[in-house]
Amino acid sequence: MQATATVLVYSDDANTREQVRLATGRRPAPDVPLVKFVECATPAAVLTELDRGGIDVCVLDGEAVPMGGMGVCRQIKDEIYNCPPVLLLIGRPQDAWLATWSRAEAAVTLPVEPVDFADALASLLRRKALAGA
Repeated sequence: MQATATVLVYSDDANTREQVRLATGRRPAPDVPLVKFVECATPAAVLTELDRGGIDVCVLDGEAVPMGGMGVCRQIKDEIYNCPPVLLLIGRPQDAWLATWSRAEAAVTLPVEPVDFADALASLLRRKALAGA
């Protein structure tokens, strides 16, 4: 198992980014690596970080302004080679179909519920580890 996993968090709202960090803690589950965060407040910053490489999972805020996480997800799935898995934060459960449209691998509702969020993030980190093995 790798020593750390890098999780990109995109939201224009610092409070949402903090919710993600707090829900994750040092690691979302005992069988996944420790997590370090790369925070982005703009879509351009997301693209810059993904171009640099080294991102294991992206967490995108579907309610972000000026471009929501669903649009960013769809764009990075089209433009980034070997795009990391995406966990989408959605405003309401009824928006799950939009998460599917955006090609996100998982979705949880806002505000972040720590147990559900940690489970979804850990699942994506496990899937990423298996794909890399």
